[in-house]
Amino acid sequence: MIVSGDVVMAGYWGNETATASALRDGWLHTGDIGSVDAHGFLTLKDRSKDVIISGGSNIYPREVEEVLLRHSGVVETNVVGREEAEWGEEVIAFVVAEPGVTAQALDRFCLDNIARFKRPKAYCFVLELPKSSYGKILKTELRQMLTDPDTQFEKP
Repeated sequence: MIVSGDVVMAGYWGNETATASALRDGWLHTGDIGSVDAHGFLTLKDRSKDVIISGGSNIYPREVEEVLLRHSGVVETNVVGREEAEWGEEVIAFVVAEPGVTAQALDRFCLDNIARFKRPKAYCFVLELPKSSYGKILKTELRQMLTDPDTQFEKP
């Protein structure tokens, strides 16, 4: 998504590199991915830097998260991509869940509700998701957990 207008920011304070990347030829490149329907309504899909590319297909984490959140045992979830040799990336779900929820149950639920290639290849059950002081989930910390040898992942 790119936007232009009088109310668009002038740049990032003290960060010329980020400003040059985001502001080009008078347009702000937001980093959001969206689509406009036949009625002119914009639907935001995800952030471009968060899109998971697996086997040449784009997988939007938000879509997978919305499916997982429909499962009655899922309290909260966030999805990130992890490097994978054959496919490029694979979908990994971090999940705060009610007791007794299993990776197998979530996999079955995903298979019933989204395309097979979009479902998580592994789940990490956590007590809480890392958040900023504003309550935003910190994907950077989740990505660090992907490489932490103490992080346990369950395959369905």
